[in-house]
Amino acid sequence: MTDSIKITPSIKSLHLQAKPRSCNSTGNGFLPIHQIFSLSTSLVRISSLDGIRSRITASNDTFSIDSSSSSPYSSLNIDLKPVSVELQSIGSEEQFDRIMGEAQQLDQALIIVWMATWCRKCIYLKPKIEKMAADYYPRVGFFCIDVNTVPYKLVNRAGVTKMPTIQLWKDGKKQAEVIGGHKAYLVVNEVREMIENEGPL
Repeated sequence: MTDSIKITPSIKSLHLQAKPRSCNSTGNGFLPIHQIFSLSTSLVRISSLDGIRSRITASNDTFSIDSSSSSPYSSLNIDLKPVSVELQSIGSEEQFDRIMGEAQQLDQALIIVWMATWCRKCIYLKPKIEKMAADYYPRVGFFCIDVNTVPYKLVNRAGVTKMPTIQLWKDGKKQAEVIGGHKAYLVVNEVREMIENEGPL
């Protein structure tokens, strides 16, 4: 029997690196797991694989492990979690409204990062927000908006006057915001507090 673990698009960077069978030192027809493939560690964390060997296949967004009850590796323990979640870009007011509506139906909170390509603080902050987003994935949706690519009407509607501005939206309404005019790690801490202060999400 083969168990398949679905990997979300944000963490589906599997890179097969099969070694020649002559490299097999196990003598049982299986290659050691570290010789079969490597994962992009910037996107996926794997735990409890040390010293374990198994038959593994990867196809598109499915990661399959031979875990038949007769296999000595049936208790293979794999923890696939994103360590970074890319901010999804919003490029229009219509898309903004659609995402808000979908989040409302799912009772999901959204973090909207308002930024600009000319804003150096935005550039430094973005990867740190993406790393933090992994802690809340998939309970909280994370998006970014370049203020230069959307109508000013949308920017004004959100009450954005400085970049970067990070807002928490829930039920189609802005609940709180952090204006990131200081060091990135301090902004991330404030955003985390803003999310936690909203209670269970």
